[in-house]
Amino acid sequence: MSAALRRLSLWFGLLGAGVALLTGFMTFFSVMLRALFQWPIPGDVELTQMGIALAISLCLPWCQSERAHILVDFFTQRSRESTVRRLDAIGSLALALMYALLAWRTSAGALAVREAGETTMIISLPVWWVYAALAPGLALSALLAGMQALQLGRQAPAGDAA
Repeated sequence: MSAALRRLSLWFGLLGAGVALLTGFMTFFSVMLRALFQWPIPGDVELTQMGIALAISLCLPWCQSERAHILVDFFTQRSRESTVRRLDAIGSLALALMYALLAWRTSAGALAVREAGETTMIISLPVWWVYAALAPGLALSALLAGMQALQLGRQAPAGDAA
């Protein structure tokens, strides 16, 4: 994987962590204001839903670049290394396809929601902004997973039978 893509995924992850942190602070202050003064932050639930969705999509590329997803190796503990690499390549390819599908549908959803003029219920924030903001993280994750699938596929020796 290129150093530039790894660095970009790191910046996406840091931005995602910042969004999650800001969302947490906003939630804390809204709860405190509600408890102390019966005055919550308007739209706090909407903002929390959007903020956490954005944070997750921005952190996915870093997680993918580090191959830090949860792995269940119960069935492959006694398998050859080449077999595990092949299975990892297949898993990375499946993730790349899933991320690409999600990026595509999220982008299409953003356009459809923008055209419909849909806004959030409490604070009337345009919903398409959030959909559009989710797509870059998903697209970068798809690219990284695809590159990993190719890399892992090349590493597995062709003559080694599973």
